[in-house]
Amino acid sequence: MQQDDFSVYTSYPQYYPTSAPVSVLDNTPATRTTGEHIAFQPPTYPPEPVAGPPTPPRKRPGRSGAIVFLTLVLALIFGVGLFSGWEFSNNKSSSTTTSNATATSTSTSSSLEVAQEAAIAKIEPSVVELQVTTAQGEQIGSGVIIDTKGDIVTNNHVVSGEQTIQVVLSNGKTEQGQLVGTVAADDLAVVRIQPFANMSVAQIGNSSSLVVGQEVLAVGNPLGITETATKGIVSALNRSVTEPTGATISNAIQTDAAINPGNSGGALINLQGQLVGIPTLTAVNTESNTAANGVSFAIPSTLVESALQQILQQ
Repeated sequence: MQQDDFSVYTSYPQYYPTSAPVSVLDNTPATRTTGEHIAFQPPTYPPEPVAGPPTPPRKRPGRSGAIVFLTLVLALIFGVGLFSGWEFSNNKSSSTTTSNATATSTSTSSSLEVAQEAAIAKIEPSVVELQVTTAQGEQIGSGVIIDTKGDIVTNNHVVSGEQTIQVVLSNGKTEQGQLVGTVAADDLAVVRIQPFANMSVAQIGNSSSLVVGQEVLAVGNPLGITETATKGIVSALNRSVTEPTGATISNAIQTDAAINPGNSGGALINLQGQLVGIPTLTAVNTESNTAANGVSFAIPSTLVESALQQILQQ
């Protein structure tokens, strides 16, 4: 607050005039009368008024109070303006941060969808449906074309006891398939068809580079519904699972991507569209004796490559 200015007033000197000089009116001696004495005294004069100190000029009433009030008003206005500016800046910053976070989330989601679509489009032409006739009837499964010779990898339990194998391609055409060989211990088999023009071949990826939480997609023919894709993540690695056939997979991939009968022998892929596993089975809830939701397993691609070498080099 600004200090009030005060003027200093100095008292003026006071003057007190001395009495007028006493003088004799004349030099004529006094006349005396008999028995009477007249005394003459000098004349006296009334004193002049004494000049008092000048009255200092009075300040206008309320000036100091008005200044204080005005200062408080200005301070209040300034404070309100400062607070409003801070609030606006803070809200704008929060709004910008929220907008950026939303934009980032939307961008990330959009990028993931684009990657999934591209991966599915890449693998789908090489995924086939297998219709297998056995002495007990017909069973269906899936398979993946892995080379230009027309070799298709699938599960051994899909083609076990086969009499005939019909291969339904992604374009709807049907080809006759022949069983080339199996590795029953790993529940893997190879079926071959006649090569055809523009045949798509899956790229085999490295399952040893998978990490828990990584996005994966399962593509196959669940329940005979062709070209079906489901998504999930790698739930766990190196699981040891035993199949009803007795085969034990010691380093299986666990995933929560939906896998149903008919998916067996199909493709489990990463977001680059590479084959990282062969879906094989789903865990069973022993209490209800039904398939457990979101607990499925696939044979890793490293084991698939090893089995392919054994089968195709025979």
